[in-house]
Amino acid sequence: MAVVETALDWDYVIVGSGAGGGVLAARLAEEGMRVFLIEAGGDPQAAQRMPDDCEVPAFHAFACENPALAWDFYARRYSSEAQQARDPKYRPGQGVLYPRAAALGGCTVHNAMIFMPPHDADWNEIARMTGDVSWRAEHMRRYLQRIENCGHRPVWRALHHLGLDPTGHGWNGWLRTEKSMPLSVVRDDGLMRLVLGTVGGFTRRLPTPLLSAWRWLRNGLGDPNSRRRGGGSFEGICYTPLSTEGHRRSAVRERLLDVARRFPQNLHIELDALATRVLFDAQGGASGVEYLKGARLYRAHASPSGQAGSRHEVHAQREVILCGGAFNTPQLLMLSGVGPARELRAHGIGVQVDLPGVGRNLQDRYEVALTHRMSRPWEVLAGARWERGDPLWQQWHATGGGMYGSNGAAVGVVSRSGAAATPEPDLFCMALLARFEGYFPGFSRLISGYDDHLSWAVLKGRTRNRAGTVRLRSADPLDPPLIDFAQFEEGTPGAQEDMRAMVEAIRSLRALTAPLIESGWIAQELQPGPHVQSDEALAQFVRDTAWGHHASCTCPIGPKGQGGVLDSTLLVHGVSRLRVVDASAFPRIPGFFVAAAIFMLAEKAADMVLAAAHGTPTSVSDTRPGGL
Repeated sequence: MAVVETALDWDYVIVGSGAGGGVLAARLAEEGMRVFLIEAGGDPQAAQRMPDDCEVPAFHAFACENPALAWDFYARRYSSEAQQARDPKYRPGQGVLYPRAAALGGCTVHNAMIFMPPHDADWNEIARMTGDVSWRAEHMRRYLQRIENCGHRPVWRALHHLGLDPTGHGWNGWLRTEKSMPLSVVRDDGLMRLVLGTVGGFTRRLPTPLLSAWRWLRNGLGDPNSRRRGGGSFEGICYTPLSTEGHRRSAVRERLLDVARRFPQNLHIELDALATRVLFDAQGGASGVEYLKGARLYRAHASPSGQAGSRHEVHAQREVILCGGAFNTPQLLMLSGVGPARELRAHGIGVQVDLPGVGRNLQDRYEVALTHRMSRPWEVLAGARWERGDPLWQQWHATGGGMYGSNGAAVGVVSRSGAAATPEPDLFCMALLARFEGYFPGFSRLISGYDDHLSWAVLKGRTRNRAGTVRLRSADPLDPPLIDFAQFEEGTPGAQEDMRAMVEAIRSLRALTAPLIESGWIAQELQPGPHVQSDEALAQFVRDTAWGHHASCTCPIGPKGQGGVLDSTLLVHGVSRLRVVDASAFPRIPGFFVAAAIFMLAEKAADMVLAAAHGTPTSVSDTRPGGL
């Protein structure tokens, strides 16, 4: 196959245009660097149901299954076939669907748009482990402020011009954030009963309800991202801030298009380009990337083309930066000869650097759903056909209002379980006006087929399990990797505590929904069902149905001898001029929702990359490095 080489005057070659690579590429281009950005997907704005599936917040489930941009990975949750087969979402011989997106903007074009930065402790732990104080939370907050253009705190937005701003929000960044529920939906009596009942039920269970209510009012009226007076992390009833503008999805894709328009000489976006290996110079440093040009080449695509593509090479004068995410970045490193030597040799791949931590340490949340049938349909969904032109779409298109301007989250609850290992909260629960029970082929049809359902999604943050793996299926770059999360008992120590927290969350949510069941507003609990009552039965329900969608940590920061892949500047151990900037870089999965953490990581990475280019340090050590 002939090799086509691009021009040689690119400063940086970046693989992946999502939350890491897209943010990084845009910032570097703005700063005058010439960036060649490789994206395996396209920008399919004219495809069926597009652009609505991506633009309409309420359509995000349909975006996950839109064949124009879907990469359908299948992951095992357990190596035990008997346990795995108990999951109704399991497809025998393949695994459980794990939807990813191949498109300009990566997974930010199909995610639920929730913008919640990680806890301060997540950044402080990286600083402690590496001895690099630039990772401390007080330094990382400036990246949050560089990113955010907060639109959901209008009073403080006005007052910050006068120098009054205790919130810690950003007001002039490239990412607009808004509340998940437009005010136009509050007319629904059932919805208001749900919200007020949740608030009342949660508050009554607190040791000092009145004092807690006062603190809630003082600390931001349910804004989970507001800086706490006196420090600490948010706990309590909250809304879910979204990365939308005028209640339309707006994130990395829009950022890239804006920068490419303003700096066309600095940013080249190469679409339909599947990276196949990193190229190295004679000294072993990263010098470029080989990629295959063609649409739908990767076999994880919902409708792969079956074509081989044409082989191209692009070279970087400064650095190669991998931003393919927790599955594709370790795959690309291993295809390039960087990874566990024994595994590479088993696939006939020459070893460039023996780095055992590549593809290990895979982590995710544990999530389950309690689903209910309401006594009557939600008024705010009247007329919804979940398609262009229906009455709710017309309202959204005209004003951004109505339920289509929301991702479906009516209210959230942040709490710390009795099994939490740290002072930080470890449970996030949110009420969704839909039927959602995890990911499987056709899951989006549950969204459109049930306008009288309520799902309480339980998300267990700060999970202890670090035993998951991403391994090569073959040496063929078109094959997706083998993914095994090794959940609960198959994972690292701490499974019992994580399970105890999940059972506790289910019981707490049942306490919140009990008054609505007694009053008749909720007709029936469907899942797990009223017959599932004991701790053992609830634990089995969690074990059988739990999923996640924030895969992280497969190329972690940390010492090589302890499974680390990257140093504190995100450079790959043993390879010069090669960095990783995506969810795989975290040593432990951060916060509750990973997108904001990756945005912040990418903005910090831009500073580190530019400092290296200009010969100035960005990190200062004041503690001894720790372990993973």
